[in-house]
Amino acid sequence: MTDLELMTAAEKARECAYSPYSDFKVGAALLTKRGKVYVGCNIENASFTPTVCAERVAFFEAVKNGERDFAAIAIVGGKSGDNPTFCAPCGVCRQVMAEFCQKDFRILLGTKDDFKVYSFGDVFPLAFSP
Repeated sequence: MTDLELMTAAEKARECAYSPYSDFKVGAALLTKRGKVYVGCNIENASFTPTVCAERVAFFEAVKNGERDFAAIAIVGGKSGDNPTFCAPCGVCRQVMAEFCQKDFRILLGTKDDFKVYSFGDVFPLAFSP
């Protein structure tokens, strides 16, 4: 799968986001080392604490299906009705990534038309990890 295809999958996943409180929609597409893609979107809750980010939805779905080896994740976010913008993973999502990803795990941020690629080591240099 190309980076462009992964970003496109994240943009499509963003369309399913449930974000009535922040109106900020995020989609994520997680690529396993075996080539399978798991997508996620953010799902908000009125009490906020149970809100789940798109990245964690994708990781948890993959782990639920037995996956443990990941190559890359594409993350696309932005206000509802607007074009997506740069959207980096939150600290909780970075900590979940630390559980399963090596420093060279690739993180694609932006849109399918304009994105940058970072390594996990770059976005979380002092991760608390196993």
